[in-house]
Amino acid sequence: MDRQSQPAAEDLPQRVWVFQQSGSGVEKIKGIGKYGKGLIELKVFDIDDDLPPVIDDATAWLPQKIEADLVLDYLKHPDLSDELAHLCRRFGVPVISSGKKGPLADALTPATCCALARQKGLGAYARIFGLPEFRVTTARGRIKSVEVLRGAPCGATWNVARKLIGMDIEEAKTRVGLEAQFCCTADPAGWDPISGKSPVHIAGELHKAGLVKALKNAEENP
Repeated sequence: MDRQSQPAAEDLPQRVWVFQQSGSGVEKIKGIGKYGKGLIELKVFDIDDDLPPVIDDATAWLPQKIEADLVLDYLKHPDLSDELAHLCRRFGVPVISSGKKGPLADALTPATCCALARQKGLGAYARIFGLPEFRVTTARGRIKSVEVLRGAPCGATWNVARKLIGMDIEEAKTRVGLEAQFCCTADPAGWDPISGKSPVHIAGELHKAGLVKALKNAEENP
């Protein structure tokens, strides 16, 4: 293949490596596979072992080299997350460790997967997944259509959007947050001591904010 006929980097599937522990990322993996189909190529590393409380050497569970465009950390063991972050730094690969607290090398640590802001360097994943964004049309005070421009990797945003069709606009502003919480796969026990809210509550508020913003720019159809 000559140089001019080579596909641009953005035309190639983004190589995303996912690290999960005892199925901790299964719903997100399904959502990424469904809504990122054709744009994201997933490789999943499953760790199902009974792990010791402290891991000094993670080589038995993590690869020696990272050959990905992006890494998603759904691990539960803090030592594995820490080592994974350092491994990604070593190979210059961005890593997203949603909901993790404490320093993790250069890892991005949004409060929830749907709290990830748009930013350069994260490829197709960050264009499709992160802070919820909608395009809405309305008719006679009700929601006629909802298009998800960006949403939660677990698929909650797309599930919520379908439930809003035909709903009264003012009711939808209230219901969207509740519906997002029902669909959210985050751990509700993971309370943030600063905000006093769980990831599930945060997800609900982010979906509400995204819908309210979309409604301000909504197209009115007869």
